[in-house]
Amino acid sequence: MKIGELSERTGIPTRMLRYYEQQELLDSERSANGYRSYDEAHVERAARVRGLIQSGLSTRMTKVVLDLERQCALETPPVCTRALAEELAQELVALEERLACLTRSRDAVALYLERSAHGDLVPSENRLRRPA
Repeated sequence: MKIGELSERTGIPTRMLRYYEQQELLDSERSANGYRSYDEAHVERAARVRGLIQSGLSTRMTKVVLDLERQCALETPPVCTRALAEELAQELVALEERLACLTRSRDAVALYLERSAHGDLVPSENRLRRPA
């Protein structure tokens, strides 16, 4: 598929897909005329990249996380410098803080909707569970 179709399938603008490629987060095959060509694996990869960036990771850290995921899928233990481990530990703390903030926001929105006349719009998995 060409970049326009990848954009349609993922909802990611073509300009952003080119940026991901420039940052070595996404790759493509090139045809003789220079057009980019993508397959199904690229759809999943592009969505993963977007999700990591939307979660607050820099493009550099996104590349690191994607590389770590690939290494973790292998049988051999990953190689990690102390400096990278410290950076990842800091990122882990930042991710936990963002998750806690997002959880509070989700709960506030769910509670507001539940208390409104539109509580039926809250999916069952997002309904707040209060002790009886």
